Amino acid sequence: MEGLDSNLANNTSPKKEYRPLQLSGLEPLIITPESNFVNVGERTNVAGSRKFLRLVKEEKFDEALDIARDQVDGGAQIIDINMDDGLIDGKEAMVRFLNLIVAEPDIARVPIMIDSSKWEIIEAGLQVVQGKCVVNSISLKEGEEQFIDHAKKIKRYGAAVIVMAFDEVGQADNYKRRIEIAKRSYDILVDKVKFSPEDIIFDLNIFPVGTGMDEHRRNAIDFIEATRWVKENLPHCSVSGGVSNVSFSFRGNNPVREAMHSVFLYYAIKAGMNMGIVNPALLEVYDEIPKDLLEHVEDVILDRRDDATERLLDFAETVKGSAKTSKVDLSWREESLQSRITHALVKGIDAYVVEDVEQARITSEKPIDVIEGHLMTGMNVVGDLFGSGKMFLPQVVKSARVMKKAVAYLLPYIEEDKSSKRESAGKVLMATVKGDVHDIGKNIVSVVLGCNNYEIVDLGVMVPPEKIIETAKAENVDAIGLSGLITPSLDEMVFLAKEMQRQNFSVPLLIGGATTSKAHTAVKIDPQYMHAVAHVNDASRAVTVVGDLLNERTRKTYIENLKSEYEVFRNNFGKRSKVKSFLSIEEARENNFKIDWNLTNISKPNKLGIQVLEDFELDKLLDYIDWSPFFRSWDLHGRYPKILEDEVVGEQAKSLFADAQVLLKRILEEKLLKAKAIFGLFEANTINDDDIEVKFEEDCEEKRIIFRTLRQQLKKHGGKPNFALSDFIAPKDSGIKDYMGCFCVTTGFGTQELATEFEKNHDDYNSIMIKALADRFAEAFAEYLHEKIRKEDWGYASEENLSNEELIKENYKGIRPAPGYPACPDHLEKLTIWELLKVEERIGVKLTESLAMWPAASVSGYYFANPEARYFGLGKIKEDQVKDFAQRKGIEYKKAEKWLNPNIAD
Repeated sequence: MEGLDSNLANNTSPKKEYRPLQLSGLEPLIITPESNFVNVGERTNVAGSRKFLRLVKEEKFDEALDIARDQVDGGAQIIDINMDDGLIDGKEAMVRFLNLIVAEPDIARVPIMIDSSKWEIIEAGLQVVQGKCVVNSISLKEGEEQFIDHAKKIKRYGAAVIVMAFDEVGQADNYKRRIEIAKRSYDILVDKVKFSPEDIIFDLNIFPVGTGMDEHRRNAIDFIEATRWVKENLPHCSVSGGVSNVSFSFRGNNPVREAMHSVFLYYAIKAGMNMGIVNPALLEVYDEIPKDLLEHVEDVILDRRDDATERLLDFAETVKGSAKTSKVDLSWREESLQSRITHALVKGIDAYVVEDVEQARITSEKPIDVIEGHLMTGMNVVGDLFGSGKMFLPQVVKSARVMKKAVAYLLPYIEEDKSSKRESAGKVLMATVKGDVHDIGKNIVSVVLGCNNYEIVDLGVMVPPEKIIETAKAENVDAIGLSGLITPSLDEMVFLAKEMQRQNFSVPLLIGGATTSKAHTAVKIDPQYMHAVAHVNDASRAVTVVGDLLNERTRKTYIENLKSEYEVFRNNFGKRSKVKSFLSIEEARENNFKIDWNLTNISKPNKLGIQVLEDFELDKLLDYIDWSPFFRSWDLHGRYPKILEDEVVGEQAKSLFADAQVLLKRILEEKLLKAKAIFGLFEANTINDDDIEVKFEEDCEEKRIIFRTLRQQLKKHGGKPNFALSDFIAPKDSGIKDYMGCFCVTTGFGTQELATEFEKNHDDYNSIMIKALADRFAEAFAEYLHEKIRKEDWGYASEENLSNEELIKENYKGIRPAPGYPACPDHLEKLTIWELLKVEERIGVKLTESLAMWPAASVSGYYFANPEARYFGLGKIKEDQVKDFAQRKGIEYKKAEKWLNPNIAD
C-alpha cells in the first residue's frame, strides 16, 4: 500500500483525445473531462424513496412530479426513474410518469435515466422519453446474446447505457473481476454492436467498507483502482455508482457518513469517476472535515491500517450527532495586515477595510501596489474558493463590495501618482441586448469578472447593436458579453454575431441569460461568426471561460475545441429534430382538447370591465412571496425553506436571506418601491378554432378585440389532445357566453433609482438585491391579484382557502398563462393586452421594441377560469401554422417567423 495515497491524489496521466458523453432533456448536458462531477437524483426511484413509492401506489402522480422537481431544483443534473415494485404495474407507471414530465419544462430540461431490472419497462420508457436518455442498466448476467440484443435496441433508440459489472458468474467484487467484466463488455459493445464508446457508462459496484469483515476492506480501493484502469484502457467511457453504499455500515451517524462520502469521492473523482448518485445533504466539503475524523475515515477508505475499522467505530461515538457550528468574532483583527485584508474580502466585511488599506498604503511604495498586492492577493483567494465550490455567488458579490470600497479609497492617491498604472486581465463589454430590460444575471457576471481583475464596460440594458459595435471599437475590448431574458433577444444576438462578422471583428462573443441555451448558441449564433462564440450558462463559469478565451496559451486550442463541439452538437441536433413527427395545423385542430360545454359550469364574473389598483401596499404581498427563485437568481439551488438547512448551501442561504430581510424592511418602512396593477374581466368566445374574441365597452360603445393563440402540433400518442388556450373558452357557435381576463402588475417603479444609488456607493450587492426583491414582489403581486379575482371579482372560487405553498404549486382552479411562456410563447399578444387595458396610459408600464416590460419587475398575462384549463408547453410548431398565424394576425410572414422562431421546427 506504500505510495497509494499520493498515486490516488495525483492522477497525472497525460491528456488524451476525449469524445464527450452528450445527453439531453430540453437542454443539453455535455460531460467532458473538464466537467464537474454529475449528480444523479434518485428520489424518483421507488426503491430509493418511500414517499415516491407511496405516491405512485396511490396514483398521486402530480405530487410525485414535485419530488422530481425538487431534485432538479436541488442540483440533480440527471434524474433516475425506477418503477420496479411488486405492487405496481411498472410499465404503465413508467410511461405515465415520463409523459407527465414532458409537460413540465422545469423538470424535462434535464436528461432522464430509465432505471429498471425489467427490459419491457426500459423499452416502454425508451419509446416515450424525449431527448437523449440513459438506460440503467444492462449486464452480461444472462449471457452475451441477451446483452447484445438489448444493446442494439438501446443504440437504435439513441440512448446511452449503464453497464453493470456483472456476468454469468455473478457480481464483480474485487479489482480483477471489475476490470475483466468491464473489458469484455466494452469489447462486445464497441466491436460487435458498434456502440459509441462515449455512450457507455460503467457502474463498477460500490460496496460498503468498515463492516468488520476482512473481505470488505478493499471495497473502496478496488473500485477506485478499477475506475482508474477503465478510464486509462477503455477510451471515452464514463464511470458511475451509488456513493451512499460505501458508508452503509455507519447508518445513523451522518457526520461520519458525510466524511466517508467526501473522502471516497475525492479519490474516485481523481481516478476518473465522473457521475453518480449522491445525496448533497450527506456530503461534507473535503477541506472542512476535521483532521482527526479525516484521518480515521481515510484509514478505512484507503485500507491503510489493519485496525482502521475498529478505530473509526470508536471514534464515531465521539462525533455522533455533532452539528456544524460557526462563530463570529474579531480575533482575526489580531492577525497580520495581509491576513486581515484577505479575511475581509473572503467574508465580505467592509467595516475595517479603509483603515487596513490606509495602513497598507503608508507602508507601500506606491498606492497602486496596494491593489496589485494586498487586495489582489485576497481576491485570488476568493477566486480559488469560488472556483472550487467553497464560496457561492452572494459571497463573491459581497467580496466585490469590499474590493470596490477599498479601490475607491485609494483612487485619489493613485491619480496623484502619475506613475501608477494598473494592469487589468482584460476588458469585457457587457450589455443586455436591444429591447430587453433584465440585467440581474449580467450584473452578477460583471461583478465576478471584476473580482478577477477584468475591466468591465457595462452598457446597461436595451442596448442597440450599433452602440455595442461602436463602443467595442472605441474601448478596444477583449470580449463582448450579451445577455437576454426574453425570446426576441435571441434574434438580436444572432444579428449582432452577423454584424460582427461583417465588420471583421475577432473578439470572443459570450452569450448568457435565462432564454439562451447551448443549443441556440451552437445552432443559431455560432455559424454566423467565424471567431469564438461561447455560451456561459452561469456566473460561476464566466471567469474560466473568459480566461481560456483570452489566455494566449489556451486561446487557440480552446476556440478550436469549442467550434468543434458546437459543430458536433449542430449535426446531432439536426438528426434529433428529424425524428419527431408533426400534424398539419388542420389535423391538430381536429385533435383539439374537447370540453362538453353543455355540462361545464361557467361562472359569470361579479364585475365585468377594467379595474386599476394604484399605489398598492407592498406589505400585503409578503405572505405571497415565493422565495425559491430568489435563491436561484444568486445561483443557490434548492427549495425554500429547506434550502436554509441545506448541508451545502444552507449557511450562505441563511446569510443571504437575512440580508434580504434587512433591505425588505427598509423598502416597506421607507416606501421605496411603488406597486400598481390593472386587470379586466370580459365576455369572450372562441372563433375559428384558435382565436378568442373579447367583448368590451369603451366610451359607452361595445367593441371587440381578438387574441390569437397557438396550437401544439407534435403528434401525440394514446389519444392525447393538441392543446391551444382557445380550447378553454366556449366556441361562439355554441351559443354559450364565456369569459376571460387579462392583467398587468408592477412593483418596479423606484427600482432603477435605488440600484443606481447603491452602485454609486460601490455596493453591487444591494444593487442586485433590490432588483431581485422587486422581481419577487412582482410575482407575489400577480399571485395575490389572481387569488383576489378567483375569490372576489370573478368569484368562481369564493370558498378557496389555500396556503402560500399550495398557491406556488398552482393548486387553484383556473390558470394565468403569460405571453412569452410555454403555453403562449408569442410576445406579440402583449400588444393586444396593452391595447385592451390601456396599460401604459393607466399604470405607466411600457413595452420595449422587443416587447419586454419596463419597469422590469412587472408581470402580465391572461385569466382562464374553466376547471378543465391547464398549463401546457406549445413545443415546436410547423411552417403551416406560422403562415396561418400571420394571416390571422394580419402581419407579414417574416414578422410572424421572427417572433415565433424559437418554436419553429426545422
